[in-house]
Formats: sequence, C-alpha cells, structure tokens
Amino acid sequence: MPLLFIDAFLGGSRHTLLLVWCGVNTTRTQGGTHTYTFYSNSTSPFWVGVLRTVCHSKMSYAHCHMGSGSRTGRRGLEFGKTHVVRPKGKHQATIVWLHGLGDNGLSSYQLLESLPLPNIKWICPTAPTRPVTILGGFSCTAWFDMGELSEDGPDDWEGLDSSAAHIANLLLTEPADVKVGIGGFSMGAAVAQYSATCFAMGRYGNGIPYPVNLRAVVGLSGWLPGSMSLRNKIEVSHEARRRAASLPLLLGHGISDDVVLYKYGEKSAQSLSSAGFRYITFKSYDGLGHYTVPREMDEVSNWLNSRLGLGGSS
Repeated sequence: MPLLFIDAFLGGSRHTLLLVWCGVNTTRTQGGTHTYTFYSNSTSPFWVGVLRTVCHSKMSYAHCHMGSGSRTGRRGLEFGKTHVVRPKGKHQATIVWLHGLGDNGLSSYQLLESLPLPNIKWICPTAPTRPVTILGGFSCTAWFDMGELSEDGPDDWEGLDSSAAHIANLLLTEPADVKVGIGGFSMGAAVAQYSATCFAMGRYGNGIPYPVNLRAVVGLSGWLPGSMSLRNKIEVSHEARRRAASLPLLLGHGISDDVVLYKYGEKSAQSLSSAGFRYITFKSYDGLGHYTVPREMDEVSNWLNSRLGLGGSS
C-alpha cells in the first residue's frame, strides 16, 4: 500500500520532518525526531511529499513580517501568513517564493534568508488550506487542488488562477524600478511556471489580463500544468511569442526524485522551449531526491545575480 507524502523544502539540519498521511497511524522515532506515518488506500504511484515542521529554538525572526491572510475568492479559501526577507543592501529585485504542498511561507523564509543575495527582497506567502484530491480529501496548504500527476491529467485551473493572481498582487505593490520574479519548490514551482505562461499570454486561464512584467522565474522539483496545450496557445499571438522569448527561466530537478519524477521536470523544460521560451536553463542533479541541496541553491543565487544584473551589497 503506497504512502502519500506531503511536500517539503528540506533546507538544513535545524529542521525536523513530519510525515503526514491519511488513514491508520503508526509512529517511529529516527535520530531523536518523531515521525508520524499514516497509510492511505490510494493506489497512486505519486508521492505527494514531506511536510516539514520547524524547530523554533535558537531561530531569529528579525526580518520576518507576518501579513494577514487574504481570501482567494474561491469557496471562501484564505491565504495564510506572508513572511518577508528584507534586502540587506540596495533593493534591486523582489521575488515571490512558493512552498510545496503542505508546507508554509515560514519554511521558505528560513531557507532564503541565508542566501548571498543582499539586493533581493523575498516574499514568502502561505497557500490556503484546502481539501486535496490525491490525499483523499485531506486538507492541507495547497496552491491548487490536484489529482494523480500525469502529462494529460486534469488541472485545477480555477485554483491555479487564484494563486497566480494572489502572487501577482503581491508584486504589484513593489516600486517601479525593482525587477520582479517568481520562484518555488514542487507545487510552488508548478505555480511559478504557470505564472510564466500567464505572463507570456498576457492573461490568466480565465481570460483576465495578467498585470505583472516578470523578469525571472525559478522552478525546483516541479512540473508545468497544461504543458500539452501550451504551444498552441502561444503560437497564435505575436505578442505572446515575444513575451515568452524575453523571459528567462531556471528549472532544477533531481534525477532520483521519486515524488515528482524527473521526467516531469524534463518534460516541462521541453514544453516551454517548444512554446517559444528561449532562455531556459535546465539543471539536473545526480542522486538528488525531492529536496534541495546547497549546490542547487548556489546555482539559483548565481543565476539570479546574472539574469537580474544585481549589484554588490551596497
């Protein structure tokens, strides 16, 4: 009987892991941390990840801003708290970073605050708590509803549009001279890539205009919703092709990822490229599962510095 995991950012040794499932509860202890495992009667081969809880001891939240939740406009769902990493140098760019399924913005904050990017402001929102189909209706933080991951599977376009609009609204308040972008891990990476397609087409899936001029998109261990129809949607518009060709994307994926399989990350890069996104950098990592490692985050930092033309620490 397969396990259905909830996503996680595995950012460092200061974190413990909580594995959350649906069904019968068993408990084990590993390395002094308690791990709760629940079994599901789902037959899906897709693991939906790991929910990380954060150790609060010896942690500093000096740069953390806790924003109030805002409603999505869909079935009364409400976004959770937003955490902000303030730039330590001149504010040149703002990036919204999106967590994975079952995680929260605080996890993103704790990962990003230590990156050597003093000119970037990081906005780390928390997704609404909603029932998730692949978890048998179990409710957790999720940017959209999802079933079994497949290339031609149905996508929750309403949920995707709602989250993409919330992210765009966060970026609309930034100064006009600040470059803006979106990044994310796993389900967060899926929304980041979906936002890139909205930018290219100039509209959300529901037809409402997309209002943000994105300058960079990063997706780690994720996938591209609607990949099969993307090329046809962009080919019909000269402006969509122009915008797609102007937007740089960095995609990274572990070859040993058994949650979001490597083939989905590779397919995302291929679909974006064939649709006219010219500046795609796809990084694969031998032996990497569904988590991040310092080498990958170093490459994210270097890529953002280069693509956004960021200056020094002043």
